[in-house]
This record gives sequence, structure tokens and C-alpha cells, in this order.
Amino acid sequence: MSTQLSEPTKPSRSRLRWLILVLAAVVVAAAILAWLAYTSGRETTDDAQVDGHIVPVAAKIYGNVIEVLVKDNQSVKAGDVIVRIDPRDYQSRVDQAKAALALAESHLPASNITVPLTRDTTESMASSSSAQLEVAKAELARAKLTHELAATSDLAAARAVVEARQASSDRAQADLARMKPLAAKAEISKQQLDAYEAAARVAASDLKAAQERLSSAITDAAIKKAAIEVVQAQVERARAEVEASKANLRKTDISVSDVGSAEAAITQAKTVLEAAELQLSYTTVVAPEDGVVTKKSVEVGQIVQPGQSMMMIIPLHKVWVTANFKETQLADVKPGQRAEIDVDMYNKTFIGKVDSLAGATGTRLSLLPPENATGNFVKVVQRIPVKIVLDETTGTEVLRPGMNVVATIITK
Repeated sequence: MSTQLSEPTKPSRSRLRWLILVLAAVVVAAAILAWLAYTSGRETTDDAQVDGHIVPVAAKIYGNVIEVLVKDNQSVKAGDVIVRIDPRDYQSRVDQAKAALALAESHLPASNITVPLTRDTTESMASSSSAQLEVAKAELARAKLTHELAATSDLAAARAVVEARQASSDRAQADLARMKPLAAKAEISKQQLDAYEAAARVAASDLKAAQERLSSAITDAAIKKAAIEVVQAQVERARAEVEASKANLRKTDISVSDVGSAEAAITQAKTVLEAAELQLSYTTVVAPEDGVVTKKSVEVGQIVQPGQSMMMIIPLHKVWVTANFKETQLADVKPGQRAEIDVDMYNKTFIGKVDSLAGATGTRLSLLPPENATGNFVKVVQRIPVKIVLDETTGTEVLRPGMNVVATIITK
């Protein structure tokens, strides 16, 4: 009885086994097709890491650190005070610059007043000197005319009178000489002789008076000639005063240049003050950007030098992913394509997009790029960095530069 029951079950078990095998094959094939469909148009690499800006904070001046307001791994906001350097030396320089600026500004009003005062004074002196020169020239012309008159007509008239008086005197003396023998012979009367003697004396007196007038005319001509020289000297002195006035007019230009110098001194003092205030502002070091303080190396009491690093600030809100894809994977990769970033820390996939592709391979951008000119060339598939920017993440999902991630670019 049992033999009869077992015989019919053998075919059913065989069919069942084949059915299971067919179903398994179908499932495997479907899985393979699904995997191929899923991986088609996707390029993935595990050679990827989170990147970000590393903002160095360095001292800009020399000084003693008096306060450090942050600790390692502390979050800061842009503009937060993080380090203070002793400001007393730089404050004294600012005070000195302010005093120098006040002194320079005090000189400018005096220079502005000097310009019109100098101009008015010199112009007045120039006008007065020119007028005196014209008067002196007129006086010189009059003196020359007077001298010419005295040296010509007056002197000639005086000489003519002398000649006439000389002739009259000579005739009177001659008449007297002829009359004296006649009077001795009593041919003429005593009265007539006295008349001739009186005429001779009058003629001699007139001659002497004429000679004196001639001498006076000569002297007057000489005096008028000397007066010409005096007036000539006055003309030269007036001309010199005019030239001096013209030279004094140049003082206005000098005064104007003094104003320019005063203004330049003010500008220079303001520049020095601005530089001193800028140096003073460097004594308060502020965070240049939002981020986390890292690698703090400054302590209170430390003497810092310009350019000395004090800490790093990592802006965690500005991170991206640098994925190093093989060159054979990038044929269809373009900026703007969707990307998926798998992060082990959160066991989560973040969404982003391709920002750009590097201009050279990673080896070419390395510190010591390979040199294949020796003939030992071996072809190796190179990797090209691809920058992927992430969509906004929640506040608890912080990606830190240096984290390893898996990047997938969807090309289709």
C-alpha cells in the first residue's frame, strides 16, 4: 500500500524542484537586470572626501598678547573678538599723529591770511613805485629843459651883454685917453674931462656887472647840470623801487605755495593718522568668518610677530566634496548633474550637484608631479578631481573637511 502511494509523488516533486529553479533563475535575472538598470548612467567612486576653506588667523603687528577669548573647537561668528594685543604703544602713536595733524591744520589759516595781505601790500607798493618813477622822469625832463635853456640862450645873452659892455668900456677908455692930453694943454675944460672920466667909470662898472652876470649864468648852468644828475639818480632809484616791487609781487606766489605746502602737510598728517589708527585696530583680532576655531597656538603673554599664525577657523557651512574619478568615468560628467554623497558618519545619503571639473589630474597638481621623459613610461589610469556642492543640510548634520565619503554622479 505504501509503495503505491510513493510512486505518484515522485513526478510532482521533480516538477516542484524545476519550478523552484526556474523561479530562482528568473529572480536572479531580474535582480541582474535591475542592478544593470540602476547602475546604468551612474559613476561612483570611494576616493572622495569633504573639503572646505581653512581660514588662517595671523597677527598683523608686533605685540604682547593680553587676552585670548576663544578655545580650540569653539564656534565663532564673523566679527567676534578672539585675541587682544597690548594697544598702548599704538595708541601713543595715534595721539602723536593727532597732535601733528592739529599743528598742520593750525598753519593753514595763517597761510590763507598771508596771501591776500601780501598781494595787497605788494600791489600798493608797486603802484606807488611806478607813480614815483613817472614823477622822477617828468622832473628829469624839466631839469634837462632848464639846463638846456640855461646853457644856451641865457648864457649866450649874458655873453652878448659882456661883449657889448666890453665894447662900451673900451670906447670910454679910449675917449678918456684922448681927452687927457687935450686937458693937459687946456684945449678942453676940466668939466669935459670929468665927464669922460665918469663915462669911463660907468662903462667899466657896466662891464663888471655884465661879467658877473655871465659868471652867474655859467654857475647857474653848472647847477642845473648837477640838478640833472640828481634827478637822474632819483629816476634810477625810483626804477629800482619798481623792480623791487615787481620782485615783491613774487612773494604772493611764494605765499600761495606756502598754502599748498600747508595743505600738503595736512594731507600727510591725515595719512599718518589713518595708518596709526589702522595699526591700532590690528590690536583687536576678530574672526574673519563664521566657523570653528582649530589649531589654536596663541596664549596670553606671548609675543607675536607680524604674519605669525595664531589659529585656524574652519567655516563648516561652506564645505563641498572633492571626488577623484578615474578619467574613464568622466566622459559623460558635466557641471549641474545630480550627485549623491554617502556619509558613513550619519549612514545617510546627501544630495548635491556637480560644480566643476579640475583643469588637470591629481598627480599633475601634486607637489612633485611625475616626470615621464626618462622612457620608463607605464600607462596608469589617472584620476581627475570633481567638485560637488551639497544641498543645504540640517543643523545636526555637520560635514567636516577631511571626511571620507562615497560620491555617485548620475549622468543620465
